[in-house]
Amino acid sequence: MLKDAQGLDVSTDDPAILAGLDIFDASFLSYGKTAGAVLQAAAKQPDQVLANAKSAALQLFMQTGDAAAKARPFLDRAAAHLGQATPREQLWHAAVSAWAENDIPRAIAIAEETVRLHPRDLAAMKLGQGHMFRLGDAAGMLRIAQAARGANEENPYLHGMLAFGLEECHQLAAAEATARKAIEMQRCEPWAHHALAHVMEAQGRVEEGLETMLALSDCWAECNSFMLTHNWWHVALFAIDADRPEQALELYDQRVWGVWKEYSQDQVNAVALLARLEFVGLDVGERWQDLARYLEPRLHEHVDPFLDLHYLLGLARAGYDASAHELLTSMAEYSHGRPENAWREVALPLGRGIVAYGRQEWAEAFRHLRQGLPGVSQIGGSHAQRDLFHWLMLEAGWRAGAHAAIRPALVERAAARPQIARHRREKDRV
Repeated sequence: MLKDAQGLDVSTDDPAILAGLDIFDASFLSYGKTAGAVLQAAAKQPDQVLANAKSAALQLFMQTGDAAAKARPFLDRAAAHLGQATPREQLWHAAVSAWAENDIPRAIAIAEETVRLHPRDLAAMKLGQGHMFRLGDAAGMLRIAQAARGANEENPYLHGMLAFGLEECHQLAAAEATARKAIEMQRCEPWAHHALAHVMEAQGRVEEGLETMLALSDCWAECNSFMLTHNWWHVALFAIDADRPEQALELYDQRVWGVWKEYSQDQVNAVALLARLEFVGLDVGERWQDLARYLEPRLHEHVDPFLDLHYLLGLARAGYDASAHELLTSMAEYSHGRPENAWREVALPLGRGIVAYGRQEWAEAFRHLRQGLPGVSQIGGSHAQRDLFHWLMLEAGWRAGAHAAIRPALVERAAARPQIARHRREKDRV
């Protein structure tokens, strides 16, 4: 029995196995590029439960239709050796198994139990927080970070995760202070940068947000494609709010799209940015068509509704009507077997609205989007990300001539971020 970098017991006597597990954890927490080291650890010691469980998690992080099938051999191999694993390692196996079975509430419950028993296990905490994010459970994201806080005050990654939980719970002053604490402890803590960007975006601190994120951007070169492109995505949002859409388009071409075009999160960033650029009147040329080629293979994956809706919007805006219809039909069929309201009562109305928007059927788009929006938090994503669907509804309403219906929302947006000139213009035009 050896102890990992957090002082937690690991059922191995091989330092190389321990090193692979530590590299996975460090890369996971820092959004690095070396998490694959755990695959070598699992290959070197096939009966090591934790190495196999984390190798399975690595497959599931890919968010593809075959991710669960790729994860199961690792989980099956580990299952034969659970008797020689520590209780914590058994919890990891159970949590990742639940994830592979798409039982996210169970995966969350196991993650919370792991953190309760082993608060130094920040990788388990981050995994649980990620699942909560998928369900739109902001209170849970904050709760699990607070549960780990006492045992990890010296760890900047804990404070970065805590900051994001605070921001999603609208505790913006505390979120900013916590993010800045993490950055003071470790300047290149990209998730703390991300939390700080969310705070400044929510408060309309556009120029400060641009300056802050650009000053930290040298840190992101060593991040994986999601964190690299997503933090640049936030920079582009600040540029849009500053009425500099051409700068945002340049960021799309140079920083947001093109790092790993096959990856779901890179695709989501691209869809969401192109749509916003069109909302502010920019012609994005053939970029939708370039993006849609990478979305078409995902028509029947249904990893979660947040992803599907972004794929659907990309296909609809590219003019891939047949593929958009096929994806929407597949979403409807998939939703029949799911217990969650998120698919039936939120994703499907939003999806119908998106398809109608792509066809320029503005009244129909407005009707469906309004139907789905009240429960939009259930599909996951952040407040900033989900604002895409609110903006779609407002654009459809304006184009449909439903000015009286959308004016209250436009007044509210202008009041929430009075520094943003675009909000005043949108309010005035209706």
